Amino acid sequence: MRKILSCALLGALILPLAAVTGCKKASDERSKYEMQLEYFPEERRLAANMRVTVPNETENAFEELKFQLWANAYREGAKYAPVSELYAPAAYYDGKSYGGITVNNVDGCEKFSVTGEDENILSVTLGAPLYPDESVTLDVSFEVTLAKINHRLGEGKNAVNLAHYYPVLCYCPDGSFREYVYAASGDPFVSECADYDVTLTVPEDYTVISAGKPECVAQNGKKTYHVITENVRDSAFVLGKNFQNAKTTAGGVEVEYYYVSDSKPELALGVAADSLAYFDKSFGDYPLSTYTVVQTDFPYGGMEFAGLSMISLDLREAEIPTVVAHETAHQWWYALVGSNQFESSWQDEGLAEFSTALFFGAHEKYGGTYAQFIEASERSYRAFFSVYSQINGSQNTAMNRPLTSFTGDYEYRNIAYDKGVILFSRLKSVVGDGKFFEGLKRYAARYGGKIATESDLASCFSSANAEGLIRSFTEGLCVI
Repeated sequence: MRKILSCALLGALILPLAAVTGCKKASDERSKYEMQLEYFPEERRLAANMRVTVPNETENAFEELKFQLWANAYREGAKYAPVSELYAPAAYYDGKSYGGITVNNVDGCEKFSVTGEDENILSVTLGAPLYPDESVTLDVSFEVTLAKINHRLGEGKNAVNLAHYYPVLCYCPDGSFREYVYAASGDPFVSECADYDVTLTVPEDYTVISAGKPECVAQNGKKTYHVITENVRDSAFVLGKNFQNAKTTAGGVEVEYYYVSDSKPELALGVAADSLAYFDKSFGDYPLSTYTVVQTDFPYGGMEFAGLSMISLDLREAEIPTVVAHETAHQWWYALVGSNQFESSWQDEGLAEFSTALFFGAHEKYGGTYAQFIEASERSYRAFFSVYSQINGSQNTAMNRPLTSFTGDYEYRNIAYDKGVILFSRLKSVVGDGKFFEGLKRYAARYGGKIATESDLASCFSSANAEGLIRSFTEGLCVI
């Protein structure tokens, strides 16, 4: 995600088709989500039936599976709100509104319940242990009510965003499931790559925008879209009535831009294509055959999904190149190479933001240079450090920390993004351009389809200094 803090906000702070393949994972044993969805706009309701097949690739036997229920963050009374007080006025365009997810039934198990610190977990007790190298299939019936909110999941003023709408298997790195709550600052989503086969039915006057190239069948006043995506990190859609689109290609990849109101659509489309081509050359092959950018209702700059990027309708023209390039970089640093966004948000956000600086350095026609980008991050971070140190007497500058530990958007933005940019710019200077770009290509190739740690990242640079330098930043030991 690309968060933009404007001057005003800072003042307030002080049907079958060829499958699209994403992540590169050696094993074919992935979870598979097959979903039949229908959206009813009059009720702001998504009705869903999901068949999920979960393989056990660990060395442990499981008697229980756990799934994240991100949609419950939008319910009334949620402990962890989806947006901060800072962004709430921009998000809730028609006053406070609520939604949530209701799990009606789970077949194929002994019992199920909604648990977790904030009703954010679906716990499923299996009828028999799930042993290593075995798999289990569950049929889940659920409904999602959308809040009237400009956000990842909600009915916005101009479009409907469907992201993190379904129960998704919790991250399980060491044989035990990790439970994460929602966080208003950052992206709390940690998920392994999976296969998706989704049909979505909408009224006939709606257009459905997604990753890949869905097939569409219209009948009885409705349209049904069908899309298959394999080995990707998520499933997301944008629905609307008034979209226009423009398209081009970048190195054989079809690039599309859908927009509601944009007098210069060629700008966003051009940045999407140019940045995709640049990152493909710099980091390794883009793993999909299509890439889609969609302008929609969103309170921040933009948001990334596998093969699909949202950008805010409220962006100024000057902001579009940075936001589109940043979200495109996430196609490598999130969609391809995953990381723990809840506990180490810098690892994808800082690298995506630094990748944007690299893109500007190679494409100054978009209004900036590499040096200017780095200098702006350093100015922002030093100003933040100075202010917070004066207020608090000291400042925690550690980068590996839960999203819920940040005091707000300003601290999160400076630690995850700006300090992340400074980290990677210093690393590039220390190891040299050749080893730096070789390291990023190695990182993409080695950890594509996986969730990488800080040590994994450091190991990709052929330099004894890389690990120590990265650690000095992430542990808050270095002076900037």
